[in-house]
Amino acid sequence: MPDSPPPYEIRALYTGTTVTVYQAYRPSIGIPAVRDGRFPAEWKRDRMTWIKPSFLWMMYRCGWAEKEGQETVLAIEITRTGFEWALSNACLSHHKPGVHPDEATWKRQLKTSPTRVQWDPERNLHLKPLSYRSLQLGLAGEAAHKFADEWIVSITDATPLAREIHGLVRERELDAAKELLPREQPYPIADEVLAHLR
Repeated sequence: MPDSPPPYEIRALYTGTTVTVYQAYRPSIGIPAVRDGRFPAEWKRDRMTWIKPSFLWMMYRCGWAEKEGQETVLAIEITRTGFEWALSNACLSHHKPGVHPDEATWKRQLKTSPTRVQWDPERNLHLKPLSYRSLQLGLAGEAAHKFADEWIVSITDATPLAREIHGLVRERELDAAKELLPREQPYPIADEVLAHLR
């Protein structure tokens, strides 16, 4: 059996300048976002928004685009510069001894950090948890504004892909389903950027 990836590793579909993250919205937000390449006025910049580089974790979260309010899956290509800024300015979403000196210090960091990181079990094609983790990146305040107004390169409707893969999974055509998954690879980033986020 192949070795599992490290427990805290960013895996993503990326190019030399961009990285793809996923979100799911109701059609009133998702459809205009795909059409215009930017979020409509209905999308609120003052709320925290979570982006996920893992396609299968997004499928777990939105139930293959069948959960209410998450029927439109977006593949959002953002700049690697923006993604790495978000990581560099992030705080873990929970207190972790050994990373933070104490809970009070973590709470202060959380209040002042524009981004936060959460690691959740990665998922397989059946959306069952795996032994290693997947990154979620929460953007608030300055980070949410930068995401919406500066980082986005393109927005694609990934809902048809989600439905096609889900159909193959239901038919137990797992090899065919796996072939359609986005080619997520370990994301190249300096270890010191993630040291405070593991």
